[in-house]
Amino acid sequence: MPEEVNGNYDYVILGCGALGTAIVKDLISSGKKILAVDVNPEKVEVLKDEEIDAIVGDIESDEVLNKIDFRKVTGVLILTSKDETNRIVAERVRKENGEVLIVSRASNLKSKEELEEAGVDLVITPIESMKSTLVGGLKKAESLRKLKKLRSVIQETDGKLGIFTHDNPDPDSISSALALREIAKHFGIEADILYYGEIQHQQNKAMVNLLGIPMIRAGEADLSSYSKFAIVDSSGPGINNSIPGDLEIAIVIDHHPAENVEAEFVDMRNDVGATATILALYLQDLKIVPTKTLATSLFFGIESETEGFRKNARTNDFLASAYLYPFVDRELLEKMEGPALSTETLDVLATAIKNREIYSSFLLSFAGFINDRDTLPQAADFLLRLEGINTVLVFGVMKDAVYLSARNADVRINIGEVLKNAFKDVGGAGGHAHAAGGKIPLGIFGDVSDKETLAKLVTQAIRKRFLNAIGIEIEEKP
Repeated sequence: MPEEVNGNYDYVILGCGALGTAIVKDLISSGKKILAVDVNPEKVEVLKDEEIDAIVGDIESDEVLNKIDFRKVTGVLILTSKDETNRIVAERVRKENGEVLIVSRASNLKSKEELEEAGVDLVITPIESMKSTLVGGLKKAESLRKLKKLRSVIQETDGKLGIFTHDNPDPDSISSALALREIAKHFGIEADILYYGEIQHQQNKAMVNLLGIPMIRAGEADLSSYSKFAIVDSSGPGINNSIPGDLEIAIVIDHHPAENVEAEFVDMRNDVGATATILALYLQDLKIVPTKTLATSLFFGIESETEGFRKNARTNDFLASAYLYPFVDRELLEKMEGPALSTETLDVLATAIKNREIYSSFLLSFAGFINDRDTLPQAADFLLRLEGINTVLVFGVMKDAVYLSARNADVRINIGEVLKNAFKDVGGAGGHAHAAGGKIPLGIFGDVSDKETLAKLVTQAIRKRFLNAIGIEIEEKP
């Protein structure tokens, strides 16, 4: 005679071998109310000794199953080693409750199909479980191996570590450098954040000022005072930065594609949408609890780089953000997300709107002679919102170069590759499928001092190369 069942339960576990017992304990530790059923009296006694509700009985017996009100449970896990038993019980449970979650074990793919036909929502097979465990274990082992190497490279620094961002650093680059500085400190090494260019974009200024992030202009620093150098969000000297070409970089951490990168430690990934994601996962694996400043910085870095998790965001970006969020200062984050629009940005936007040229769903525009290159991506983002426009290229002249910023919503186009192919022989350009940028020296346009003439030459050259790269031929106006 089976024992009486009293009370309502979240989950009923039918079959408590090694797998079932482990799952029972995990569910109880997460606060769930569990009833376990097994034909072996000794297993049931062990569970009872641990104050777990359990009864002895053959789960194929109606007498046993009738004791359980399956209409009042959240889920039923059928975990015996007998496929036929699992199928029969699954059919019986599904007949009683068409909505209850049913999970079952199967020994092979044929049995898995039969169980799914019987109404089982999730079927677990040993091969799939082993594969999942193996893949997860490999990722974890690879991450720990990388961190072991990073620790070694940092601790072998005989003095201070200099951490470079790319020129005119954005939130992803700034937050990544701040995180690497904290990791170096964790390993007993002092580090400084170095940058070339300017911090001009309103969001970037707000981030640095609100969070009090210590940053040093590389042009004003004594680089000989550093024993080693690292770079984040870029893959080496001269690649979107003004770092001297002969400077040896020991650590490279980036999420942009690159080839032939050499350093003592290199971590370049294509499964993340931001470099800040990589650093956040480092902190998690190293069990370093981030300060509010660091967590807010990294979260904002990921959010801004993925455009609010809408562009190029991957699973790891969401996982890293979920890890960071409990430590984030929400008030500061809101202030960084919505700084006031500067008058210069408004002027550049007005010029870009006025000079726009549209070819089918493609828009390009000369934004004029600018003082802040970060106004270009803001203009590109705005113009991409125009009806019928899927791809935007905005460009402007600053000092001795033409700067490019592109945005793309057309799934058939990789705008990073388009810019790379269009301008690789005259400058540097590239990026991702949704966003890209570039820089072209003004020297290729000759010694032209008249701004009107220069603007015309630049526009003609950019237009021709860009449209040719995307397969549009036009006749240039005289």
